[in-house]
Amino acid sequence: MNPSTSPVRPIRIGQMVPSSNTTMETEIPAMLRLREQVAPERFTFHSSRMRMHKVTPEELKAMNSQTQRCAAELADARVDVISTACLVAIMAQGPGFHREVERDMAAAVAEAGATSKVMTSAGALIHGLKAMGAKKISLMAPYMLPLTQMVVDYIEHEGIEVIDRICFEIPDNLEVGRRDPMQLLNDVKRLNVANADVVVLSACVQMPSLPALQAAQKMLGMPVTSTAACTVRNMLDLLGLPARFQGAGAVFA
Repeated sequence: MNPSTSPVRPIRIGQMVPSSNTTMETEIPAMLRLREQVAPERFTFHSSRMRMHKVTPEELKAMNSQTQRCAAELADARVDVISTACLVAIMAQGPGFHREVERDMAAAVAEAGATSKVMTSAGALIHGLKAMGAKKISLMAPYMLPLTQMVVDYIEHEGIEVIDRICFEIPDNLEVGRRDPMQLLNDVKRLNVANADVVVLSACVQMPSLPALQAAQKMLGMPVTSTAACTVRNMLDLLGLPARFQGAGAVFA
């Protein structure tokens, strides 16, 4: 085979996924498949799992203790980028915690002799919102009220004002993943979006939202995104790849 026509190795996407998460291994590939329709790069998807059933402070903290193990496992596969796949586990630990987690991940990758880029879904939401120039947002999340407030405080500590929030108070992570994403189109009607720059339709990577992003954006007449969409944007930016394609909300516009 002529070297100039040799197939290019697919880009390997690694995720550290809560054991009860059923959404990130579907929505992340779905968004990158949309990109494959308009760009030459191809992707494969790889996961390491962390035990977690209920979205409680105790279980979230226990899950965080598994970060370096999961990062090392994915580094062994020499994936190109590694991301956590739980926003609230990190934001519940206090402002700026995603940077500490990313340092721990980078150390585990280096110890494994790999060069994988590292990121978190929590940091990705901040990254995506800033990429869109958002100063004020409104958001929806499935968490209990105290955890939702921690998410709001975390985002505001990063310099982005949260005008309004709706939380559905669902503690069971499996139940969150079973929620109909199109229900968000009704839910968002109760959200105060006046003066917001961006609506975060799902601040949780387990609460499905991808099928509703474009419809919500058309209905509201303003930019709409999700933490899962921002995770893909952050992945592409770290990989140095263009992030413009249609069908997954404003962070790719």
